Amino acid sequence: MDDRPPSGQYRGRRRAPTPPRSRYAAVMSTALVGAGIVVFAAGAALPEHASPLGLAAVAATDDLADRGGVDRASRGDARNAAGEFNQPAPDVWLLPLRGYRITSTFGMRWGTLHAGVDLAASEGTPFYAAAAGVVSLCRWNAGYGYNVQIDHGGGITTVYGHSSKLLCREGQRVQAGDLLALVGNTGNSYGAHLHFEVRQGGKAIEPIAFMKKHGVDLTTGAQAIYGDKIN
Repeated sequence: MDDRPPSGQYRGRRRAPTPPRSRYAAVMSTALVGAGIVVFAAGAALPEHASPLGLAAVAATDDLADRGGVDRASRGDARNAAGEFNQPAPDVWLLPLRGYRITSTFGMRWGTLHAGVDLAASEGTPFYAAAAGVVSLCRWNAGYGYNVQIDHGGGITTVYGHSSKLLCREGQRVQAGDLLALVGNTGNSYGAHLHFEVRQGGKAIEPIAFMKKHGVDLTTGAQAIYGDKIN
């Protein structure tokens, strides 16, 4: 692009003409008044203490309400909760995997303890954190292959073995249902599956009974948080 001025114009530097003081004052006053109106209108439309996450939650709730999915009272509850994203998550437990079948349970197998339950699924199927916690291990781990472990506090750890691809990192804080990795067939494994363990105080315990006490039935796929009956 040619930045030179058109022929006949002054080619040197020239100070821009200063508008008359009265005109300058009028322009500035108009700009300030306009800005004030915009700020006032925006402030009136937003809930108090609204954060970007809170606004996103309110917008999503409003969209559902407009389509009949949420009534007015529920919309108000969502607005009240919008500023509470920093509150601790409840003690919720969920299925670590969907669309699986159990192929091996906790107990002695080939003369050694099989310390978890095997949930068979297609390779590449995503699996998730069973509960909130901190990822304490996320790497290759001998017979477990690509392995994820989550420290849930209180001496409870969950273990997820034989992944084909890890999608979290050590030190990461996760919530129940957060994506961890993909089902695989790495380590000491004979077919694609998720090896799921629960440890208490560093010792493996029977995971199906533990999960039932926490509202999840691994044998049927029922989850209490969704209103399912846990036998």
